[in-house]
Amino acid sequence: MNKKLLLATSAATLIFASACGEKSEPVTSQDAEPLVKPAALVDFQPTGVIAGTLPEIAEALNSDQVSSEALVQAYLDRIALIDTAGPTLQSVLTINPDALIEAKKRDQMRAAGNVMGALHGVPILLKDNIGTVDNMPTTAGALVLKDNYAKVDSRLVAGLRASGAVILGKTNLSQWANFRSEDSMSGWSALGGQVKNPHVLDRNPCGSSSGSGAAGAASLAAGTVGTETNGSIICPSNVNGLVGFKPTVGLVPQQGIIPISHTQDTAGPMTKSVMGSAMMMDAMTQSEGNPYTLSLNKDALKGVRIGVLKFAVGSYAAVNQLFNAALADLEAAGAVLVDIEERPASPSGLGLNSYNLLKYEFKDGLNKYLAGTDPDKVTARTLTEIIEFNNTNAALELALFDQSIMDASEIMDTLESDDYKQAVEMVLKASREDGVDKLLTENDVSVLVAPSGVLASVIDPVNGDNWPSPWPGYASPAARAGYPHATVPMGAFRNVPVGVSFIGTANQDAEVLAFAYAYEQQSQKRVTPNYLATAAADEDIAAAMKPYKM
Repeated sequence: MNKKLLLATSAATLIFASACGEKSEPVTSQDAEPLVKPAALVDFQPTGVIAGTLPEIAEALNSDQVSSEALVQAYLDRIALIDTAGPTLQSVLTINPDALIEAKKRDQMRAAGNVMGALHGVPILLKDNIGTVDNMPTTAGALVLKDNYAKVDSRLVAGLRASGAVILGKTNLSQWANFRSEDSMSGWSALGGQVKNPHVLDRNPCGSSSGSGAAGAASLAAGTVGTETNGSIICPSNVNGLVGFKPTVGLVPQQGIIPISHTQDTAGPMTKSVMGSAMMMDAMTQSEGNPYTLSLNKDALKGVRIGVLKFAVGSYAAVNQLFNAALADLEAAGAVLVDIEERPASPSGLGLNSYNLLKYEFKDGLNKYLAGTDPDKVTARTLTEIIEFNNTNAALELALFDQSIMDASEIMDTLESDDYKQAVEMVLKASREDGVDKLLTENDVSVLVAPSGVLASVIDPVNGDNWPSPWPGYASPAARAGYPHATVPMGAFRNVPVGVSFIGTANQDAEVLAFAYAYEQQSQKRVTPNYLATAAADEDIAAAMKPYKM
């Protein structure tokens, strides 16, 4: 069932509820400002509670400023207003038809004194490669999986639900988590169409967690979940102006998620604040003994040696100016900056082996995943049959780009091959011992910082992704190593956001989040989306684009 149909179903449910004596108008707390402005007055900026960060929204629930039912209704209204209509972000692929029912249950529990956890009643959106038992398929944006309903919650969803979260729906994504074509267009899926960047609508939302990034920035949920194999949490968080956190691989359980690589895959939170990401991490990992939220301290950077990856800064003046300001904020927060000029040497063939590792594991992991789906609902049972399905349905599936990565993965051998084992050994050694860990230990620093990436390029259905090169930052080595990586907004250039990265070693997640939090509290550089049609729609830029009048 597609997004529009589910939105219509949701509206029909409300009409039916009204006929049964239930209130069908958007629900608000008594005497509170309406959570969404009337359509005739709206400028697409969120108002009231939903304009806040996840911790602020959770506090509003805890203090009875708003009900969970009111929040869910407000988000449904806002999704209809700017995701389906208005700017048509196309960031939400499917709405949970039972979200209002679940929210009402959370309100009843709270009224009875039974609060499940820190996320009790908080609406969360999941990337649509994450399985849930809700009445929503898990599709990866692909037509072949449109009826793929999970039998059990993925473990991270079970953790969110145990903390009281309401699963609001599923977000659009780069199809197959951007592991289908070497000429792909990030943010596009056959089922969801093209996700737009809410800051400047014709700018690339980046993949593959593009819908989670756009939806989170546009205040369509209190928090969103993305997944990453190589940059797919960090990049969309960077270009959509969010905090994104890619945890140490294995920390967040990957059961129930459509896979690419068991060596590199992980889910992670994408939120407006570091505290919000820490709250979600506590739930997703079912952390009890040492909550991530308790590690956050605005003084966490005082006296801490920070490795500044000068070799990863790049040559983009606008990004460098913002990064230099971020370094000043780090110093103001008490950090000791240590410049690192030299990139670690890479072994010959690292790039090819990194790519081959993913192709080996994608074929193996996807075939195992498909074997566990309902054969009556998912008729393609192997990668071979996925490829055949796409060829048969080429008018939809292959309209914009091919499936060259799937074709290349299909010819790979098993995980028992020597070639695969050698690839894993090389990639992990180069990215861990000879990469991130070497930089940390040889420079006696606690964390590495660099720009998180480039300013978003324009969505290009002719040439596909057309990102500037070389790409600043150190996201790929961190992803290959499976190490924690946080990005925090460091401002924007001409309405396009960019972030600063904090990268640590294995299981240094709490420290990385703490350093990111201290920077965030010092800098406060997150910007609100303006929903400009193009960069030239900015008044100052538009004036400069016109000819000078004598």
